[in-house]
Amino acid sequence: MHIEIAGLPQERIFFDPSPLAELGVALHALAEPGHHPGLHGWATATTACLKPDLADRLCEADFLWRNTFSDVFMPFAGLVDGDGRPGATLADELDLLDRLDDERFVMAALEFTCGTTYNEGGPSPLTDPVRGARALELAATRGTRQLDFAERLLTDPQTVRAWLRRLLEDCDEAFFADTWRRVRVQLAADARHKTEILRRKGLAEVLTSVSAALSVDADGRRITADKLVPGTTTALDHTLGAGLTFVPSHFAWPHLMVLHAPGWRPVIHYPVSAPDLAKPTSVETLERRLTALAHPVRLRLCRDMARAPFSTGELAHATGLTAPEVSRHLTLLKKAGLVTTVRRGRYVMHQLDVTVVARLGSDFLEGILR
Repeated sequence: MHIEIAGLPQERIFFDPSPLAELGVALHALAEPGHHPGLHGWATATTACLKPDLADRLCEADFLWRNTFSDVFMPFAGLVDGDGRPGATLADELDLLDRLDDERFVMAALEFTCGTTYNEGGPSPLTDPVRGARALELAATRGTRQLDFAERLLTDPQTVRAWLRRLLEDCDEAFFADTWRRVRVQLAADARHKTEILRRKGLAEVLTSVSAALSVDADGRRITADKLVPGTTTALDHTLGAGLTFVPSHFAWPHLMVLHAPGWRPVIHYPVSAPDLAKPTSVETLERRLTALAHPVRLRLCRDMARAPFSTGELAHATGLTAPEVSRHLTLLKKAGLVTTVRRGRYVMHQLDVTVVARLGSDFLEGILR
């Protein structure tokens, strides 16, 4: 994944915590604790303290953040009249979210149900019947809740916006305000430290301090993020104005997320720490699983299935392969015990078992979830 930065002034590179982005990854950690083995204690304690009504609402809405981190949680990057920096408080950032026009909000919110269209750009599904029908088709393969959400989003985005804001405000009141008070000092300190490294030692040095997966080419024209998902964006969009924002996170590990949607400023959302994971104990098991993973296509399939259950047809569409080719790769992954399957209506859905993957080691887990 690449970010074009040729001619970007250093003063247009920002390091800022984002309470809304942090709430997004905190909700993901609650919904998918297998991705975050170092947060099991926090997730268990937080879930236990939720009032039944909010717990039920979060359970019904968990598809919004279980599998995909939507750009809805970084509205500052999509505002034409904004400065490209997060708000100081959650309320400030929810106000920024309200300022996104319906087309941008809908395109970002559809990431929850139609993630495979992220790089496409083009006309809004609100106004283009073909794009709208495609969004509903993709949502239907994910499940009835996803389809219902996509239908409501396309027919009445204002109601969805109000519903989402209320839910996030209730999360803030229930648990996130206290959580944010505890982590924001660490995140602010990290942001100041990284800003000082940038000022004193330059971009290459600060990228190394953010993540070993980030680098800049020799002439300083392009940042590369070593991620299995492809993509290219620019920090020099003339409509939005130049800018690149780095957002530190307490909850994000092992994810290194890069906002690279067409028409949005790029954002790199990075973890400030990583937990220690148990080492694999069986050499025989390790050999069998690594053999199954010794193919770039199967790594790409693992990356997709780590985030959500996919049908064979969806995986074929995402990788550009035929369905029989995908089936052959899935068979090898299943034999190694890395993939589980479940029938959902007329679809058979495949998902990576992240608990098993975690036992392969933190480098592999971080690589596919980055």
